Amino acid sequence: MKCASCKMKTKNMCDKEGFDCTGGKYTLDECLDESNKPFHRLSGCFQAEYGNNLSRLDEVIMFAKKMGYKKIGMAFCIGLADEAAILEKILSQHFEVYSACCKIGGLKKEDYEIPKVKEDKIEIVCDPILQAKVLNNDQTELNLAVGLCVGHDMLFNKYSEAPVTTYAVKDRSLGHNPLAVCYSSYLRKKYMNKKYE
Repeated sequence: MKCASCKMKTKNMCDKEGFDCTGGKYTLDECLDESNKPFHRLSGCFQAEYGNNLSRLDEVIMFAKKMGYKKIGMAFCIGLADEAAILEKILSQHFEVYSACCKIGGLKKEDYEIPKVKEDKIEIVCDPILQAKVLNNDQTELNLAVGLCVGHDMLFNKYSEAPVTTYAVKDRSLGHNPLAVCYSSYLRKKYMNKKYE
């Protein structure tokens, strides 16, 4: 499937039955599973009730409250420690908040054959698996990924026992806004012709 480049844009509202452009090749069993319904329902209800007027933080807080969650976890990048502290302060008004920094395990880069930035220094590699284990131990009910590296975010999601939502993504060169590539004609041109090894 190549939905992003499809010319027949699916609409949010139809005057007919919903349109399945897959030709019915997939079952909807998981969508109808009772444990998944609240996730669908709440996401849809927020848009119906508030339109496009909620921030991501509003949605996270409202979603967690409606789900009855009491414990929120944050796995954050050391580069966004200040932002994580602010989020923790705000979220703590509503929930018990637990957090795990990416450098929590103290793993040395050389033990994982990762090149150092400065050879004469001890450099620590991120440990998203330990971040997940720590938050699992805290029995968090919803985890926020805050600026984890590409790859590390995948490992955190894989090992987290609680559902994970991405609160922020790391993008050092674009001010943590990777969609800037889509909005800036200069950046679009740059990336359309960029070669990678």
